This record gives sequence, C-alpha cells and structure tokens, in this order.
Amino acid sequence: MTNATATGDAPVRVRFCPSPTGNPHVGMVRTALFNWAYARHTGGTLVFRIEDTDAARDSEESYEQLLDAMRWLGLDWDEGPELGGPHAPYRQSQRMEIYADVARKLLDGGYAYPCYCTAEELEERREAARKAGRPSGYDGTCRTLTGEQIAAYEAEGRSHVVRFRMPDEPITFTDLVRGEITFQPENVSDYGILRANGAPLYTLVNPVDDALMEITHVLRGEDLLSSTPRQIALYRALAELGIGTGRVPEFGHLPYVMGEGNKKLSKRDPQSSLNMYREQGFLPEGLLNYLSLLGWSLSEDRDIFSMDEMVAAFDIHDVNGNPARFDLKKCEAINATHLRELPLKDFIAACEPWLHAPHAPWAPENFSQAAFEELAPLAQTRLTVLSDVTANVDFLFLDEPVRDEKSWQKAMKEGSDALLRTARAKLESADWSSAEALKEAVLAAGEEHGLKLGKAQAPVRVAVTGRTVGLPLFESLQVLGKEPTLRRIDAALTALS
Repeated sequence: MTNATATGDAPVRVRFCPSPTGNPHVGMVRTALFNWAYARHTGGTLVFRIEDTDAARDSEESYEQLLDAMRWLGLDWDEGPELGGPHAPYRQSQRMEIYADVARKLLDGGYAYPCYCTAEELEERREAARKAGRPSGYDGTCRTLTGEQIAAYEAEGRSHVVRFRMPDEPITFTDLVRGEITFQPENVSDYGILRANGAPLYTLVNPVDDALMEITHVLRGEDLLSSTPRQIALYRALAELGIGTGRVPEFGHLPYVMGEGNKKLSKRDPQSSLNMYREQGFLPEGLLNYLSLLGWSLSEDRDIFSMDEMVAAFDIHDVNGNPARFDLKKCEAINATHLRELPLKDFIAACEPWLHAPHAPWAPENFSQAAFEELAPLAQTRLTVLSDVTANVDFLFLDEPVRDEKSWQKAMKEGSDALLRTARAKLESADWSSAEALKEAVLAAGEEHGLKLGKAQAPVRVAVTGRTVGLPLFESLQVLGKEPTLRRIDAALTALS
C-alpha cells in the first residue's frame, strides 16, 4: 500500500455515488470496486454517497439493496450511510438546502442565468442547427437577457430553468486512463442546473458534493466522459465563490463493458444483474476477481487473485481504456477456481443456504449433514456456483432420484437391463466399506457384458442418481448406502421391463 496524494498535498478521497433505481448491476459494481481498490491501495478514503434526487425513479427498497450489495461484496466504505462522517448527510435528498444556496450564489455571481425558452422553442432551434450542420446544443438565447426581457417573460407566465454559463474557451484535462482530452466550446453548451420547479439536477448536485466532500479523484464510467468539461467549469466557479476546497478533482474514465453483439452491457441484459450472481451462488471474491479484469489485470499471465492482492497492485493509471467484453463463461470459471480454493469448512458453510432453502427438493427431515460432509470434498472440486450443489447431492436425500429424461435415454440402451442385473448381483456381495470395491464390482459386471467401466457405470449412475453426470459414482454409492442403492437399481429394472 502507498500513501499517494492528489494534486497538491491532499490525501486521496474517491467516491462511489450510485442512484437507488432498480437492482444493482455489474457495471456499477466494477465502478465501486475500482474506487474501493484505489482508496485502499493509496491509504485514502472511500466516500459512499447516494444520489437520490430523482423522486420519480428512486426508491427506499433500491437504497437498501445498494447497502446490502456493498456489504455482500465486502466493499467497505469510510464515510457514508450508516457510518456518517464530516460531510454528512450522504444522501442527496437530505442536502436540498445546500444545493439551493449554491444555486443562488451561482446566479448572484453571474455564473448561471435563468432560461425562459420553452421545450418547443428549444427543439425547433435544435432541429434548425442539425439541418445546418451546426452543434445542436443550447444556443445561448437567454444568456444576456435584460431586466426588461426577464420581466416580460415573467408577465407572460413563463417558467424558467437555471443554466450554467460555460466559458467561451476550450477545456483541457488529463484523464488518468485516456490521457489529455480537449473539448471545444462549441461542443459544450450552457446546461441546466435547476429544473423549472427549482429542483436541482445531477449536473449541479454531483460537482457540488464532490467539492464540499473534498473529492480528489473521480473514477467513473466512460459514458460520463462528455459531462466532464461541464463539471470542470462548475468546479472552477465554485472555487471562485469559495465553495469547497478550490481543487478540481482528477478524472479517470473506466472502459465500457460490452455485452452481446458489440453493444454496451445494459440493465436489460440478464448477465448485468448482481442479484442473478447472488441467487446462483457466486462467491463475492470470485465475481469481484472477474470484474476487476474488465479493464485491469494483475499481470499478463495471471487471472486468479485475491482482493488483498488486487489492493496491493491496483493503480488507476494501469487501467486500459479499450472496451472490455463481458464473458459469462470466464466469470463462471474464475468463480469455480475460488470455490476450489476455499477451506473445506468454509465451502460447507457457503453451501448451507442452498441445502436448507425452502425450495430445496428434499424434505428437511431427510437431509443429513453427515452425509453431505462426506461428499463435500468431492462436490467442491466440481461446482461452478454454489447453487449447483443441489443437483449434485439431491440423490442422497430424496426417496427416489430425480429422473432426467435425457440422461435416461442416453444411458439406458439395449442390454442395459442385463448389465444392471449383473451389476446388482455383484454390488450385493461387494464390500461396502470400500469405494474401490464397489468400482471393482461394476467393472467386473461390465467385463461380463464386454463393456469398459465408462459404459458399464452409466446405467448404474442414472439408476441411482437420476443423471449421467455428477459426483464420483462409487463414493456416492458408498455414502448413499447398500440398501437404497439396490432398491434404486430394482426400480430402474422395473421401468426398463
């Protein structure tokens, strides 16, 4: 860990500031992760701020989901909800007086002005600009209104928004990911900071909070890059008004996360929902490990690492600006590796929510913790996600196995009944204290029918477990026990006849 500082001598302060609108998504998690890792790497501070000024879209349920998601992921924060801090409150809905005061100062200082243009007038002028090949942003009609003009608009009963006055000069900054970027004034028009009803917009509240909360680094998605020159201009205006630290934060814009068909991963894509990963049983560290690779890497030849290792190595300057493709298969493979690396007792504990879930396919009284723990070391080597445990061990706790029709058709070929009868006889006389002895019994049955072990064990596996794939067969038979195994083979023979 290093004690890096921002421009000047201020310790690093980053922020994660989601809006509570719907279920958390993986793009949001990637942003939270990179901010968290940078704060921890530099010995800085992570500010968790809730941007909930949109009453029509924000909800208390989503707010609680955000906090729960951060706790589940293990991404702790230093200031914010539940913890408080020197810049409280950390929910924008509780900071409205602050924004109203800043807006007044911007208006009084000439940094902002009232705009009385109607929506129809704005669209008409935008369309004319587009047809003429000019930038279609706001054209500054109300920039220099006289007192008489304002009075006339007011007399008409027109409402007004408040716009920030952009400087008539290029704005250049050095992006921590993308290098030097310049925006020309004709491409960054004056923008609204207050709605007609006086409600503050994101364009005002976000930079105001950054200034007052002394944020030194803004690490966020590439989709917000176009708003950066507007915010830099506002930071400078706030500094001139003596609001905040007077420092413009450094910016780093994280690469797009792409989904199917070279399209940006959206909230509508199933693989974007954090809830999906939780429900399927991804480990937080497995998911975070994968998400960290969407724009960054520990080294060229290493994809698997802990969050401690990420924190030790993470530098925002190492983030790649190229779009990152979301690969669910790779995400699953990385999670599977993290599952394998868990201490056995932790793996067993992690499986508990699925083993004792209300929708588990077995009756609670049929579940045996001892039987599960016998097979847990084998299950740990085969699961991709924790929810896979149900299909791997359900045969232990059901009166009859779940019969998978595809598995049945694949395994129960012509002659399977004869093979099963021979295997049953040899299993009945086998030594059930040894999984190897059970294997030898099925191997011998196969040899009598001219079959190698793989072909011979398939009908036995489907008869006993219901599926062609699963945990190692002979250890499974041993844990299930002799009588249940023979009874299931008998039931399969009846079905075949």
